[in-house]
Amino acid sequence: MNLFAFDIETIPDIEFGRRMWNLENLSDEDVGNVMFFKHKQKTESEFLPLNQHRIVAISVALRVNQTFKVWSLGEEDSNEAELVQRFFDGIEKYVPNLLSWNGSGFDLPVLHYRALKHKVQAPKYWDTGTVDNNFRYNNYLSRFHSRHIDLMDVLSGYQLKGRASLDQIASMLGFPGKLGMSGDKVWSCWLSNGINKIRNYCETDVLNTYLVFLRFEYLRGNLDQSRLKEEFELVRTSIDAEKKEHFDEFLSSWEV
Repeated sequence: MNLFAFDIETIPDIEFGRRMWNLENLSDEDVGNVMFFKHKQKTESEFLPLNQHRIVAISVALRVNQTFKVWSLGEEDSNEAELVQRFFDGIEKYVPNLLSWNGSGFDLPVLHYRALKHKVQAPKYWDTGTVDNNFRYNNYLSRFHSRHIDLMDVLSGYQLKGRASLDQIASMLGFPGKLGMSGDKVWSCWLSNGINKIRNYCETDVLNTYLVFLRFEYLRGNLDQSRLKEEFELVRTSIDAEKKEHFDEFLSSWEV
């Protein structure tokens, strides 16, 4: 079974904001601020509707055969269409089980809208059994199927009051958590040309998600203590071999 943990980072869709509210003469930063302000007037929250997000980073953790790898799709200067295409190409290639934290409520709907915008085809992802009968009762779209496991949904029992943040659950389990960065800092980081920092942060979020998943696998009896230890060690050795500063920080903050 191939496993594919993923996470996205987003900023306001400035192109949409300019067109929607005739803001042609404003800077990107000012357009973003107008979008936040208009939404806060309606909802008392600056968190924009999902169709107003633009993806700037997609990171994945792939567990296939005897290997484990974490990386960000594309390059730092890759456009959004390429990132989204690469994500769905990965599903076509590996047909993995997807793993996320709030992927059903945020990441996947945003990916749907952006794929629609950029004319990205994803037949395997959207198949519900019309092409492959194996997808009839287990596909990526049905909430209670297992091809996509949204850990936040599952662990909360699909109850709003039971939901918790990835950072808090990771910290509870002795994993590093956010390490000083968070989603609400992505916009300001982007404006400061910090795409590398955003991609690194996204990768550590994916690592936290995957480690929580391994504990979930132990919880439901799919891993015993010995296998769990082996899987943790595979993650450690794999990211240690990358010799990257943010992975080194992650490892040093990971409680044994």
